[in-house]
Amino acid sequence: MSEYVREITDFEFDGIKAGGVTLVDFWAPWCGPCQMQGPVLDKVGSEYAGKAVIAKINVDEQREKAEEYGVMSIPTLILFKDGNIIRKFTGLQDGDTLGAAIRQAL
Repeated sequence: MSEYVREITDFEFDGIKAGGVTLVDFWAPWCGPCQMQGPVLDKVGSEYAGKAVIAKINVDEQREKAEEYGVMSIPTLILFKDGNIIRKFTGLQDGDTLGAAIRQAL
């Protein structure tokens, strides 16, 4: 993780996404595309520090929220605003796509 991306648990999930704009990456350490997504999230996190929360949840260790949100493949990224889903992405996403979605949500 970086200073701009927060690793969260199922227990923390609802509180993290409740207020403001939050991008949550559902991932696993063995997933190649998930590993490639990490640096992109770091960059996006640095660009939107203080404006949006960027979080990661490990689906191997934290299964409850992945099941609740119907995560069938990883990486899956879900963008929330004030607790509501704004957009869902499946597969590796580039920084421009994620940044545009965050800007629109702000």
